[in-house]
Amino acid sequence: LHQDVHSFPTRRSSDLIEFPADLRKLGTDELEDVCSSLRKFIIDQLSQNPGHFASSLGAVELTVALHYVFNTPYDRIVWDVGHQAYAHKILTGRRKNFDTNRKLGGLCGFPSPEESEYDAFIAGHASNSISAALGMAIASKSAGDSTPERNVVAVIGDASMSGGLAFEGLNNASVHPNNMLIILNDNNMAIDNNVGGLNQYLVDITTSKQYNKLRYDVYRTFKKANIINDGMKGAILRFNNSLKALITRQHNIFEGLNIRYFGPVDGHDVKTIVRILEHIKDLQGPKILHLRTVKGKGFVPAEKSATEWHAPGKFNKDTGVRITSDSCDQPPLYQDVFGKTILELARKNELIMGITPAMPTGCSLTYMMKEMPERTFDVGIAEEHAVTFSAGLAKEGKVPFCNIYSSFMQRAYDQVIHDVALQNQKVIFCLDRAGLVGEDGPTHHGVFDLAYFRSIPNMTVASPINEHWLRNLMYTAQLEKTKGPFMIRYPRGRGVNTEWECKFKEVEIGKSNKICDGDEIAVLTLGPIGNEASKAITKAKQHNINVAHYDMVFLRPLDEIALHEIGKKYKKIITVEDGMLKGGFGSAILEFMADNDYNVKVRRIGLPDKFVEHGPVADLHKICGTDADSIYEAIIKI
Repeated sequence: LHQDVHSFPTRRSSDLIEFPADLRKLGTDELEDVCSSLRKFIIDQLSQNPGHFASSLGAVELTVALHYVFNTPYDRIVWDVGHQAYAHKILTGRRKNFDTNRKLGGLCGFPSPEESEYDAFIAGHASNSISAALGMAIASKSAGDSTPERNVVAVIGDASMSGGLAFEGLNNASVHPNNMLIILNDNNMAIDNNVGGLNQYLVDITTSKQYNKLRYDVYRTFKKANIINDGMKGAILRFNNSLKALITRQHNIFEGLNIRYFGPVDGHDVKTIVRILEHIKDLQGPKILHLRTVKGKGFVPAEKSATEWHAPGKFNKDTGVRITSDSCDQPPLYQDVFGKTILELARKNELIMGITPAMPTGCSLTYMMKEMPERTFDVGIAEEHAVTFSAGLAKEGKVPFCNIYSSFMQRAYDQVIHDVALQNQKVIFCLDRAGLVGEDGPTHHGVFDLAYFRSIPNMTVASPINEHWLRNLMYTAQLEKTKGPFMIRYPRGRGVNTEWECKFKEVEIGKSNKICDGDEIAVLTLGPIGNEASKAITKAKQHNINVAHYDMVFLRPLDEIALHEIGKKYKKIITVEDGMLKGGFGSAILEFMADNDYNVKVRRIGLPDKFVEHGPVADLHKICGTDADSIYEAIIKI
């Protein structure tokens, strides 16, 4: 199934390649074997230790070429996003323990400066590479003659180019003096059409050292003769780009921004990439090298279906068959409950629209997309746009369900406040992957949303304890009588009910659900973490500890009637949340009790004031003290 991949042919070109300095000792003719070996290693490793597969396979040659040409780690490589950086990790001292990737206590699944000096910048979310690299490049340029100037490279995937931050970085890169190189790893979209031999000829000419030396010498001569000045440099570059566009019958946004453009180039021809990088790396000014690559390169099933093989889990490397567990008797994924429920609601309510920023498969909006493509919108990696676009739909009477991963919603906070809440627009935010998400780690844990959403006026904030409550909250949010923005958060993974397709029932906004009564202690929970609390409470009752359990359902508005009842009846309260303790659900309960002069002891259980590492969700809950056993210990000790 995978292409002919070989181990390195000699001891020198295999055992001794632990770091890029070892790689640079090889001849360029040996680099293809290095790439083949890397690709085979990634396939072998990820077939048993799941991770991000297709993107990393597609970036092997460009990774080898970058570390071969540039003096890393002194020279900086900024990855965007980390999905494509596995070959980078393997070449930078982490080959021997790569089998710990994404495991508790092991390697992080994304580049992390805390893990290696070769990881120049964190790369969990998309579109930040150009801005970060520009800052590094300008800092290096202004360091003074005593410090050698660093080469700074931003490696950005085509999907990340749809993010607004990437365009902001490009805009500034075109006006501030810098020598940054941007690598566009284009594995899906065509920014320029390849026009064959003429195009390749221009690539060869414009990247050659002789051409660029002649170009610079002519410019310097004209400048000395006062024929041109620095103010005219941009106009000359635009004329040069226009002439090139006329000849090739193509143009692109980079040349329009006065950024020198080279490409497109075959991103799997490692020797050509090396030659071009050596020619252009010392050119003055910002520049972009456009590489065409294939996601999943070297593994046929991944090449044919890159989305399915983005993070495929375990698979048979010889047959290409993915190894999946039998899920027939298991509860559904929360994302599938969302996907099937929104379709069910949309069939009855023609005003409903579905919006997602580049995650239709991950959030299961694909069910609605297939049946109602005209009412569903994948806006690309553009969370800010997704929110304001939804606000525009709501302004004209539509009912948008804007589904964004909790950690990605952080980037659209201003739009939520300014464009939605301030105008009291009816946008229904469904925050998938809320709480601890597991192996993706701190860049992806959705643990801040409760704290930052609860402070927004006009906002309803809710979290279902199970699939039935998710369906009913979605149903309630879209009713005509329900006004204003409405946020529903739910976790990654499976729910708790195999029989999840309940009939819709309107939920009273701001009304909690008392799961069980008790006389000694009240445990207040929000969301699916309440199921862990239920296990702890069942165990406590078996030991004759009389505990009440309130599923609060809503963080905003709080059920004040229930809270007054709790404040008067109980002297001991425990709050449990799958989010940050600071400013979250427990803080809201403390505030209520203090504001109403209730003399009660409140023990808050949630995530500590630090970034939680990566690992299995169950292990992380245990570490953070939010699992059933830890909740039980809190009950017996309060």
